[in-house]
Amino acid sequence: MKLAFSTLGVPGMPVADVIRLAVEHGYQGVELRAHPEEPVHPGLSSAERADVADEFKRGGVEILTVAGYVRVAAEGDDQPVLEELAGLVELARDLGASNVRVFPGGNGLDPDTADANAARRLGAAAPHAADLGVRILLETHDSHRAGAAVARVVGTVGHRQVGALWDIMHTWLAGEEPVASHAVLAPHLGYVQVKDIASADDLTPLPLGAGVLPLRACLDTLDPDSWVCWEYEKRWHPAAADLPGLLSAGRDHLLRLGAPKE
Repeated sequence: MKLAFSTLGVPGMPVADVIRLAVEHGYQGVELRAHPEEPVHPGLSSAERADVADEFKRGGVEILTVAGYVRVAAEGDDQPVLEELAGLVELARDLGASNVRVFPGGNGLDPDTADANAARRLGAAAPHAADLGVRILLETHDSHRAGAAVARVVGTVGHRQVGALWDIMHTWLAGEEPVASHAVLAPHLGYVQVKDIASADDLTPLPLGAGVLPLRACLDTLDPDSWVCWEYEKRWHPAAADLPGLLSAGRDHLLRLGAPKE
């Protein structure tokens, strides 16, 4: 198992400190939140992008994903969505990241319309992503919480550069068992985001293993060389404990859960 953490857990932290945390606590990669309030975002110049890529390379830490906020199923014109998505793909290429994360964002729409919007836009973006060697991953989230919903869209696109990101909290909130989520997502799966919470009514992030999410059942479905990313949502819950002090224990917990069974 290869481990990463999301910079959503350390909002605004400088790149050098993110790399130091990954190295000190035994994480091989980082999921970079790409937003203007963060150090890394699509507004960076070419020189700034090169500097970030060089820092990560020198630190020996992989940029697993550029985590953007494009909502590919949302109502509206296609062109602004496609332009924003192209910008994220180009940022990922420049940073040496393998993936771009996108959201569905089809809440309030008829499910068939939301599916069609997402599939059409992802299909249009796929050739550019393929040219740049970047994979676009649609996360189980908001209007498409269940693995079955994301798999339906990604399967319709049918392009190798469009895949799925499995956020286990959202599939659990959708009432989907991990074995069922994995069964539909496996042909498209980029990697898994793990986290822990107290209940469906309290989404405040907890240390891994301290909550109710089925972490072991999820990890049991994965191949041994899979990427697993801890998305600790400190940005949305500022009163939660700070992530840096939890990273080593979280790494150890994931490695125990993912260890081969005797």
